Amino acid sequence: MISSFSDKFLEAGCDEAGRGCLAGPVFAAAVILPMGFNHPKLNDSKQLSAKDRNIVRTYIEQHAIDYCVRSIDEKEIDKINILNASFRAMHLAIAGLKKEPELLLIDGNRFIPFNSIPHHCIVKGDSIYASIAAASILAKTYRDDHMRQLSVLHPAYGWHQNKGYGTLAHRIALQQNGPTEYHRKSFTVRKF
Repeated sequence: MISSFSDKFLEAGCDEAGRGCLAGPVFAAAVILPMGFNHPKLNDSKQLSAKDRNIVRTYIEQHAIDYCVRSIDEKEIDKINILNASFRAMHLAIAGLKKEPELLLIDGNRFIPFNSIPHHCIVKGDSIYASIAAASILAKTYRDDHMRQLSVLHPAYGWHQNKGYGTLAHRIALQQNGPTEYHRKSFTVRKF
């Protein structure tokens, strides 16, 4: 894991979670880490267990120079589409930082520029750069917490386990019960 892209700029890593879900918001995080930041378990959030993600999340929150997590709900996703919603969530997270970054590292291959801050899109950046990995962990853990809360309202869909992704159990629940107000109506849920 590389600690930073450049030691000349204050850089923020950005990533999102929940882009491929049938239900719930998309979350994004922006994280500015100190030079040389490291944790032995720091990695792409998808490579970590839930327990390890939460351990590293606490470490990030305690040691980051700055971080911000924001979300765009399913109604907005339906209006502007999931790709634009992901970018908007990232923009909100960047705007929520107390320190203005001089460089943005974006996980993925596309991004809508934010203000005049230079950015680099890095495919699989969450397994290369520490700040993007940190952002992926925060976005994922905050979203998972949110979906567990929503699961209490709609237990039939199993969101406490599937977090809104289109698992077989979730799809069966959709066929049996129809969509909730938290499902993305313009997304694949249309098929149910």
